[in-house]
Amino acid sequence: MNLEKVVFGFFVLLAATLNFGFFIGDISNPELHNIYELFAAIVVSLIATVLKFGDRTQIGAVHLATSLVADLQLVAAALAWTYSAHIAADSLTPSATASVVSLSGGALLANMVSVVLLVIETVSYHRR
Repeated sequence: MNLEKVVFGFFVLLAATLNFGFFIGDISNPELHNIYELFAAIVVSLIATVLKFGDRTQIGAVHLATSLVADLQLVAAALAWTYSAHIAADSLTPSATASVVSLSGGALLANMVSVVLLVIETVSYHRR
């Protein structure tokens, strides 16, 4: 068993599940979307991105691209949350919450693509 692949797979799946946990629920209800879960999703997604550096294969490049997209979407969601909660006059409106959750949904899609790539890579692996 390759410990590097186990750690890589762990962080890819953890990033996807944390993002899913934040995403699930009524899109406009801020009480159903925990900011700490979004923060955890960002941190784990960034760790997964760092782990994807160094793989010089084509599938590694696509893994990195999906991870960068997820990072960008999650950071944008955190910035939108911060703006609406602390800077805007109206605090977290249903519209602002919907924007944050929608950005998280885009990151979730990128994470799902990464998970599918991981499964394809695992299934097509040939022992030597």
